[in-house]
Amino acid sequence: MAFDADEDILQDFIVEAGEILEKLSEQLVDLEQNPDDGELLNAIFRGFHTVKGGAGFLQLDALVNCCHSAENVFDTLRNHKREVDSELMDTVLEALDHTNAMFEQVRHREELTPAPDELIAALDALALPQAAAEQADAKPRPREDEPAASDETNGDITDEEFEQLLDALHGDGPVSGPATGAAETPSEETSGGASDEITDDEFEALLDELHGKGKFTAEPAAGTPDKDSDNADEQITDDEFENLLDELHGKGKSPTPAESEKEAVTPPPPEPARQKSPKAPGAPTRESAPVAETTVRVDTRRLDDIMNMVGELVLVRNRLQRLGSESESEHMHKAVSNLDVVTTDLQAAVMQTRMQPIKKVFGRFPRVVRDLARNMKKEVTLVMHGEDTDLDKNLVEALSDPLVHLVRNSVDHGIESPEVREQKGKPRKGTVTLSAEQEGDHILLSIDDDGAGMDPEVLRQKAVAKGLYDQEAADRLTDNECFNLIFAAGFSTKEQVSDVSGRGVGMDVVKTKISQLNGQLSVVSAQGKGSRIIIKVPLTLAIMPTLMVMLGRQSFALPLVNVVEIFHLDLTRTNIVDGRECIVVRDKVYPLFHVKRWLVQGAAAEEETHNGHVVIVAMGTHQVGFVVDELIGQEEVVIKPLGQALQGTPGMAGATITGDGRIALIIDVPSLLQHYS
Repeated sequence: MAFDADEDILQDFIVEAGEILEKLSEQLVDLEQNPDDGELLNAIFRGFHTVKGGAGFLQLDALVNCCHSAENVFDTLRNHKREVDSELMDTVLEALDHTNAMFEQVRHREELTPAPDELIAALDALALPQAAAEQADAKPRPREDEPAASDETNGDITDEEFEQLLDALHGDGPVSGPATGAAETPSEETSGGASDEITDDEFEALLDELHGKGKFTAEPAAGTPDKDSDNADEQITDDEFENLLDELHGKGKSPTPAESEKEAVTPPPPEPARQKSPKAPGAPTRESAPVAETTVRVDTRRLDDIMNMVGELVLVRNRLQRLGSESESEHMHKAVSNLDVVTTDLQAAVMQTRMQPIKKVFGRFPRVVRDLARNMKKEVTLVMHGEDTDLDKNLVEALSDPLVHLVRNSVDHGIESPEVREQKGKPRKGTVTLSAEQEGDHILLSIDDDGAGMDPEVLRQKAVAKGLYDQEAADRLTDNECFNLIFAAGFSTKEQVSDVSGRGVGMDVVKTKISQLNGQLSVVSAQGKGSRIIIKVPLTLAIMPTLMVMLGRQSFALPLVNVVEIFHLDLTRTNIVDGRECIVVRDKVYPLFHVKRWLVQGAAAEEETHNGHVVIVAMGTHQVGFVVDELIGQEEVVIKPLGQALQGTPGMAGATITGDGRIALIIDVPSLLQHYS
């Protein structure tokens, strides 16, 4: 292993190989669905070949061997010598897992753990053509006391074996040793001596013996071409020569000896072939100018620092806008307006540098669904839409685990077994659809399945049995509220616990994680038709649109993603339902919460007026009314972490500096209600 190589070269390998390995996981699952896709087979072959080449340059031998064996399998597949099946894909996917594990070790500069010998042997067996593999299984095994030629020569064919192979081709008797008058010629003499030199016809016959007649035979042109032009058309390619060496030497050897064998055995190409060959890469023509690089690699921490500075600039912009509104100077108004435009553009540009396509998360799901469906004896197709939708890189990383939980839940709980689906008149193969789209300054993610759906009555009874509701309260739950019970802690509809689900953990963790991202989570379902889980998250976590409100003399910021509507209210016209103060708006009942009583010390009920502003906020399908003293307006804020003295304060997500220079606390709506109500 050579981690002492140039750091730039190592980083280039990590970036390139990382992208290739991400694609391979999706391509392999796609290949299982489309085994005859020649372009896909070639793409996978090139992927393993490219990673092998980079690893070989860095002397990462364990990674080279695993990729080389996998590459050989796909070379056999693309030459139509073997067919794709589930058992083959299981082995190749296992090889990809070990390749990914070794790649992570390279990323962390750790010693590589080679793939198991059994896996390499299994890959090498799959790299043999189907007929050859069956013949190899039928042949008797060599005696244990008989040393194998590969043990003595490290897999290289000896001169004597090569002589015997040639004699067998020409019909001569088997040669047990050198013939009289013919000395044992080393490889240098074999390639250079006139008497023992292999001719073009002999080499063609050798290839025909290994690959079958006509494999490399060129179609003669009209007339009788001369020998040189004939040879020029019949030049063996690098891939064909590597296959030939693999047949002779065994699979999985380092590519370095292959180059020396190529020089020793291949006859020198005739002059016309040299004229036809393109110029060597090392000799650029005068017309080809070097292409300037259009990309540059930047540490993500530097992007985070720039984003923080843009955030500070946004705060200054807000402050100047507030001051400018109080000024009567036209020049001041123009300067502040220009600053606002430039700051907004700069903020958008910096945010764009942090954006990544959601495909970085979606790319892992074909493998997740494939393995889970195979393990549970189900047939499931994964369909993905909106993979190019961009969002903040921090959100891409944070959404990975919640989405894995939800997709696994759809396959486990949602999709029925093929037999059950047939009985219901459905196709044997179920479908899980993963979608992403941008809606304003938010991203909408949805996970759909065409499975069994959910029965709200079963969920009500489960909620009563778990002690979450009494029977009367459970009966008042709407169907959508019942569906959202699956996110309650310890709630599970599985009768049997498996290694996939049934313990009641996972879905509540998903809800907590989405809430931490200032997102919303909701479920809709139709019994017998399927379910849909919808996630709504902001594009970025760095700068948040908020509604600024006043409680007493203190400013607070409500995340705008939670705000549904605002209205003025006569607080004397409220009702009491189940001991809780409520209001009725357009025939809908909203529980009322006086946030000031919770957050502002010394706020007495008698100090409150009969009139107030009510902000309806939403958490999933639940909507409640927050009573506030004053509405200031919408403002973009930069989230700052709370100091040590305030860390862990219930209902607080952080702090910010308002346009008038004061500090405002940012309200975490789910946490606030969970703690105080």
